[in-house]
Amino acid sequence: MPESRRPIYRGRIVDFGIETIRQPDGRQVEIEVARHPGGAAVVALDAHGRVCLLHQFRAPFEDWLWELPAGKIDHGEPPLTTAQRELEEEAGLRAAQWTSLGAVITCPGFSDEVLHLYLATDLAQGTRQPEADEYIELHWLPLSEAMARAGEGTIRDAKTLIGLYRVAERPGTQAHR
Repeated sequence: MPESRRPIYRGRIVDFGIETIRQPDGRQVEIEVARHPGGAAVVALDAHGRVCLLHQFRAPFEDWLWELPAGKIDHGEPPLTTAQRELEEEAGLRAAQWTSLGAVITCPGFSDEVLHLYLATDLAQGTRQPEADEYIELHWLPLSEAMARAGEGTIRDAKTLIGLYRVAERPGTQAHR
């Protein structure tokens, strides 16, 4: 916990500030911190071993990125609820089976964001409702092809890479070596 915090900007996703912290050696330093509510991402795997990937335009990069369905935690909801909501909103899917793939720390140098990863199986059609500012194309790729794209650098998004690798290394998946 910081000893003090000077707010700079509070947006709908992040809260930026300058925080005074005490280092392990006792020194006090000021650091820039982006506070984030956290999020969840979903590896949706169908009965044919295909993974749902979104080809999504990301304005900060002025490019289209390959990503898993994902989003931020709203109003302190449990991460699994976030994952379920985002899978339906972005991909129009529901899942009967959910397995945690653990959590990852996204940018520990300046943010406290923790992203929870899930494997969703036993999929059914839901209602797709992307947000007005989202440009998303929905694609289904064999997990092995998604892994090849990850390995060659076509898939660059960190949460997607980690989620795909964690699923591919699970015993019983088609991409497991």
